[in-house]
Amino acid sequence: MSFARPRVLVRLQPRLLISPRTTAVRSAVLAHRLLSSSTRALAQHTQGPTRSNSPDALSSGLGKSLHHVPSPETVYDAQGKEVNPYKDGPSSIDKAVHLFFFTEILRGMWIVLENFFRPPYTIMYPFEKGPLSPRFRGEHALRRYPSGEERCIACKLCESICPAQAITIESEARLDGSRRTTKYDIDMTKCIYCGFCQEACPVDAIVETQNQEYSTETREELLYNKEKLLANGDRAEAEIAANLHSDHVYR
Repeated sequence: MSFARPRVLVRLQPRLLISPRTTAVRSAVLAHRLLSSSTRALAQHTQGPTRSNSPDALSSGLGKSLHHVPSPETVYDAQGKEVNPYKDGPSSIDKAVHLFFFTEILRGMWIVLENFFRPPYTIMYPFEKGPLSPRFRGEHALRRYPSGEERCIACKLCESICPAQAITIESEARLDGSRRTTKYDIDMTKCIYCGFCQEACPVDAIVETQNQEYSTETREELLYNKEKLLANGDRAEAEIAANLHSDHVYR
């Protein structure tokens, strides 16, 4: 037992002394290989393929590449030379002039002064009114044929397509077999003015006029029935027909 301890120490001592040296040598060789490969790649990217593989050339190329690493936004010309994208931009003197003389503020004040002497764009509503598009969606109306017969055929497409469920229709068959509405109600407080009812109607019976001045004092006045809708259509029939004719290309 007394001779076992020195033998173990003698056997472990060379390993403890040799292993750090071998590890350092291996790390140095690996680092040299990595540096040489990265130096070649950077040299080929910036200056083309290298002709000399000597350690001096590699070290000089590594020094240059460490001082000048190309960024992703670097611009090159047709010959492969780096181009400065800010070469044709404003100089530092121009920037200083704009900064210290407040040219942006002066230009903004000039625009304000220029518009001060122009006629105002304000419309004195309701004495003055701006133009409205023929597709403007305002108050609803039911139309008639020139003979006086109401156009609605009670197909209930407008009732089914209304996303707000604001339309209620009841119908019955006549003696000649045609169907006409007995009840056509629109809750204008629910209407979102999407125009789906007008687009779905196959005979252009329900339309939205360009009337936007129908404010009321009570909620009940915005519950339109068939008579109210027909009265709106009779009052604005000429305007409705003109708008539909001007917009027929897109319908």
